[in-house]
Amino acid sequence: MRFSRFLAVVFFTGASAAQAQQPAAGAPPAAAPTQPAPRIPRATASTRASVQVLIDSRWDAREGGWFGALNLAGPARITIDYGQPHLRGRNVIGMPGVVPWDSVWRTGANMATQLSAEVDMTIGSTFVPRGVYTLFSLPTRSGWKLVISKEVLQWGTDYDPSKDFARIDLRQRTLAEPVESLTFWLIPAIENPPSATLPHGVLKFAWGNTELSTDWRVGR
Repeated sequence: MRFSRFLAVVFFTGASAAQAQQPAAGAPPAAAPTQPAPRIPRATASTRASVQVLIDSRWDAREGGWFGALNLAGPARITIDYGQPHLRGRNVIGMPGVVPWDSVWRTGANMATQLSAEVDMTIGSTFVPRGVYTLFSLPTRSGWKLVISKEVLQWGTDYDPSKDFARIDLRQRTLAEPVESLTFWLIPAIENPPSATLPHGVLKFAWGNTELSTDWRVGR
Protein backbone atom coordinates (compact mmCIF):
# COMPACT_ATOMS: atom_id res chain seq x y z
CA MET A 1 0.00 0.00 0.00
CA ARG A 2 2.77 2.44 0.95
CA PHE A 3 4.68 1.48 -2.22
CA SER A 4 1.61 2.27 -4.35
CA ARG A 5 1.23 5.67 -2.70
CA PHE A 6 4.94 6.41 -3.35
CA LEU A 7 4.57 5.57 -7.05
CA ALA A 8 1.51 7.80 -7.27
CA VAL A 9 3.41 10.74 -5.74
CA VAL A 10 6.37 10.26 -8.07
CA PHE A 11 4.08 10.00 -11.09
CA PHE A 12 2.14 13.11 -10.10
CA THR A 13 5.31 15.12 -9.39
CA GLY A 14 6.90 14.13 -12.73
CA ALA A 15 3.73 14.95 -14.61
CA SER A 16 3.50 18.36 -12.95
CA ALA A 17 7.12 19.19 -13.88
CA ALA A 18 6.54 18.11 -17.47
CA GLN A 19 3.42 20.29 -17.65
CA ALA A 20 5.37 23.28 -16.20
CA GLN A 21 7.87 22.97 -19.04
CA GLN A 22 5.17 23.15 -21.71
CA PRO A 23 4.36 26.64 -23.06
CA ALA A 24 0.99 28.00 -22.18
CA ALA A 25 -1.66 27.62 -24.85
CA GLY A 26 -1.47 30.46 -27.36
CA ALA A 27 1.93 31.75 -26.08
CA PRO A 28 4.43 32.75 -28.81
CA PRO A 29 7.33 30.34 -29.30
CA ALA A 30 10.59 31.23 -27.56
CA ALA A 31 12.92 33.33 -29.73
CA ALA A 32 15.96 31.52 -31.06
CA PRO A 33 19.31 32.90 -29.73
CA THR A 34 20.61 35.65 -32.03
CA GLN A 35 23.83 35.00 -33.92
CA PRO A 36 26.41 37.81 -34.18
CA ALA A 37 26.62 39.32 -37.65
CA PRO A 38 29.66 38.16 -39.60
CA ARG A 39 32.57 40.60 -39.52
CA ILE A 40 32.94 42.63 -42.70
CA PRO A 41 36.38 44.17 -43.36
CA ARG A 42 36.46 47.94 -43.87
CA ALA A 43 39.07 50.29 -45.28
CA THR A 44 40.37 52.95 -42.89
CA ALA A 45 39.32 56.53 -43.62
CA SER A 46 42.89 57.67 -44.30
CA THR A 47 45.81 56.13 -46.15
CA ARG A 48 49.57 56.11 -45.57
CA ALA A 49 52.10 57.67 -47.93
CA SER A 50 55.75 58.64 -48.10
CA VAL A 51 58.09 60.68 -50.25
CA GLN A 52 61.84 60.23 -50.47
CA VAL A 53 64.88 61.93 -51.94
CA LEU A 54 67.93 59.76 -52.66
CA ILE A 55 71.41 61.26 -52.36
CA ASP A 56 74.02 59.29 -54.33
CA SER A 57 76.77 59.88 -51.75
CA ARG A 58 77.22 59.63 -48.01
CA TRP A 59 79.30 61.81 -45.72
CA ASP A 60 82.07 59.99 -43.84
CA ALA A 61 83.08 62.08 -40.84
CA ARG A 62 86.22 60.01 -40.22
CA GLU A 63 87.48 60.58 -43.75
CA GLY A 64 86.07 64.09 -43.95
CA GLY A 65 84.43 63.73 -47.33
CA TRP A 66 81.62 62.40 -49.51
CA PHE A 67 81.86 58.86 -50.80
CA GLY A 68 79.87 57.06 -53.46
CA ALA A 69 76.83 55.21 -52.16
CA LEU A 70 77.84 51.96 -53.86
CA ASN A 71 80.95 51.82 -51.67
CA LEU A 72 78.90 52.20 -48.48
CA ALA A 73 75.29 51.31 -47.56
CA GLY A 74 73.41 52.56 -50.57
CA PRO A 75 72.13 56.08 -51.21
CA ALA A 76 71.50 58.45 -48.33
CA ARG A 77 67.79 59.14 -47.90
CA ILE A 78 65.61 62.03 -46.81
CA THR A 79 62.12 60.64 -46.17
CA ILE A 80 58.77 62.01 -45.03
CA ASP A 81 56.28 59.33 -43.96
CA TYR A 82 52.76 60.48 -43.18
CA GLY A 83 49.12 59.57 -42.77
CA GLN A 84 47.08 60.88 -45.69
CA PRO A 85 43.61 62.28 -44.96
CA HIS A 86 41.16 63.05 -47.78
CA LEU A 87 38.82 65.99 -48.39
CA ARG A 88 35.62 64.03 -49.07
CA GLY A 89 33.82 67.23 -50.04
CA ARG A 90 34.91 69.22 -46.99
CA ASN A 91 36.54 72.64 -46.74
CA VAL A 92 39.17 71.52 -44.23
CA ILE A 93 41.46 74.52 -43.73
CA GLY A 94 40.24 76.31 -40.62
CA MET A 95 37.73 73.53 -39.89
CA PRO A 96 37.48 72.78 -36.13
CA GLY A 97 38.66 69.28 -35.31
CA VAL A 98 40.41 68.90 -38.67
CA VAL A 99 42.76 71.82 -39.41
CA PRO A 100 41.76 74.48 -36.87
CA TRP A 101 43.27 77.94 -36.97
CA ASP A 102 45.87 78.90 -34.36
CA SER A 103 46.44 75.31 -33.20
CA VAL A 104 49.31 72.97 -33.97
CA TRP A 105 48.10 70.45 -36.54
CA ARG A 106 49.46 66.93 -36.95
CA THR A 107 49.84 67.61 -40.70
CA GLY A 108 48.72 64.08 -41.48
CA ALA A 109 46.48 61.43 -39.97
CA ASN A 110 46.79 58.81 -37.23
CA MET A 111 50.48 58.37 -36.30
CA ALA A 112 52.61 61.51 -36.35
CA THR A 113 54.27 62.61 -39.57
CA GLN A 114 57.93 61.55 -39.51
CA LEU A 115 60.99 63.12 -41.11
CA SER A 116 64.03 60.82 -41.40
CA ALA A 117 67.25 62.41 -42.63
CA GLU A 118 70.42 60.36 -43.14
CA VAL A 119 72.38 63.52 -43.89
CA ASP A 120 72.67 66.86 -42.13
CA MET A 121 70.36 69.31 -43.84
CA THR A 122 68.93 72.80 -43.68
CA ILE A 123 65.18 73.43 -43.86
CA GLY A 124 64.32 77.04 -44.52
CA SER A 125 67.19 78.72 -42.68
CA THR A 126 67.34 76.16 -39.83
CA PHE A 127 70.14 73.60 -39.66
CA VAL A 128 68.75 70.13 -38.86
CA PRO A 129 71.32 67.45 -37.92
CA ARG A 130 70.71 64.05 -39.43
CA GLY A 131 68.23 62.02 -37.43
CA VAL A 132 64.53 61.34 -37.00
CA TYR A 133 62.00 64.07 -36.22
CA THR A 134 58.26 64.68 -36.18
CA LEU A 135 56.66 67.33 -38.41
CA PHE A 136 53.69 69.43 -37.36
CA SER A 137 52.41 72.72 -38.70
CA LEU A 138 50.82 75.82 -37.19
CA PRO A 139 48.15 77.38 -39.41
CA THR A 140 47.11 80.98 -38.73
CA ARG A 141 45.25 83.48 -40.88
CA SER A 142 48.42 85.57 -41.11
CA GLY A 143 50.69 82.68 -42.17
CA TRP A 144 51.82 79.10 -41.54
CA LYS A 145 54.82 77.62 -39.75
CA LEU A 146 56.41 74.19 -40.07
CA VAL A 147 57.07 72.77 -36.60
CA ILE A 148 59.95 70.28 -36.21
CA SER A 149 59.77 68.25 -33.01
CA LYS A 150 62.43 66.10 -31.36
CA GLU A 151 59.77 63.72 -30.01
CA VAL A 152 59.12 60.77 -32.29
CA LEU A 153 56.87 57.72 -32.74
CA GLN A 154 53.86 59.27 -31.02
CA TRP A 155 50.23 59.57 -32.04
CA GLY A 156 49.69 62.59 -34.25
CA THR A 157 47.68 64.58 -31.71
CA ASP A 158 50.24 64.04 -28.93
CA TYR A 159 52.07 67.32 -29.36
CA ASP A 160 54.45 68.55 -26.66
CA PRO A 161 55.67 72.13 -27.28
CA SER A 162 58.61 71.58 -24.94
CA LYS A 163 60.03 69.14 -27.53
CA ASP A 164 60.08 71.71 -30.35
CA PHE A 165 63.33 71.76 -32.29
CA ALA A 166 62.38 74.62 -34.63
CA ARG A 167 59.50 76.59 -36.13
CA ILE A 168 60.03 77.60 -39.74
CA ASP A 169 58.04 80.12 -41.78
CA LEU A 170 56.29 78.65 -44.82
CA ARG A 171 55.39 80.21 -48.13
CA GLN A 172 51.68 79.95 -48.91
CA ARG A 173 49.90 79.68 -52.25
CA THR A 174 46.22 79.31 -53.10
CA LEU A 175 45.51 76.61 -55.69
CA ALA A 176 42.88 76.93 -58.40
CA GLU A 177 42.02 73.23 -58.12
CA PRO A 178 41.84 71.50 -54.73
CA VAL A 179 44.15 68.63 -53.81
CA GLU A 180 41.91 65.79 -52.63
CA SER A 181 44.51 63.96 -50.50
CA LEU A 182 47.12 65.60 -48.30
CA THR A 183 50.37 65.28 -50.24
CA PHE A 184 54.01 66.01 -49.42
CA TRP A 185 56.73 66.59 -52.01
CA LEU A 186 60.52 66.70 -51.73
CA ILE A 187 61.49 68.13 -55.12
CA PRO A 188 65.23 68.10 -55.87
CA ALA A 189 66.80 70.78 -58.03
CA ILE A 190 68.96 69.48 -60.87
CA GLU A 191 72.67 70.31 -60.66
CA ASN A 192 75.02 69.01 -63.31
CA PRO A 193 78.82 68.84 -63.25
CA PRO A 194 80.92 70.84 -62.76
CA SER A 195 78.56 72.47 -60.23
CA ALA A 196 79.84 72.13 -56.65
CA THR A 197 76.42 72.92 -55.14
CA LEU A 198 75.18 70.30 -52.70
CA PRO A 199 71.74 68.68 -53.24
CA HIS A 200 68.87 71.07 -52.59
CA GLY A 201 65.26 71.65 -53.54
CA VAL A 202 61.77 72.41 -52.28
CA LEU A 203 59.75 70.78 -49.51
CA LYS A 204 56.05 71.37 -49.95
CA PHE A 205 52.69 69.98 -48.92
CA ALA A 206 49.16 70.73 -50.04
CA TRP A 207 45.60 69.89 -49.09
CA GLY A 208 42.47 71.44 -50.40
CA ASN A 209 43.25 74.77 -52.06
CA THR A 210 46.25 75.53 -49.84
CA GLU A 211 49.87 74.79 -50.67
CA LEU A 212 52.76 75.43 -48.24
CA SER A 213 56.46 75.26 -49.04
CA THR A 214 60.00 75.99 -47.92
CA ASP A 215 63.49 75.20 -49.21
CA TRP A 216 65.78 72.35 -48.17
CA ARG A 217 69.41 71.62 -48.83
CA VAL A 218 72.03 69.12 -47.71
CA GLY A 219 74.51 70.55 -45.20
CA ARG A 220 74.43 74.07 -43.79
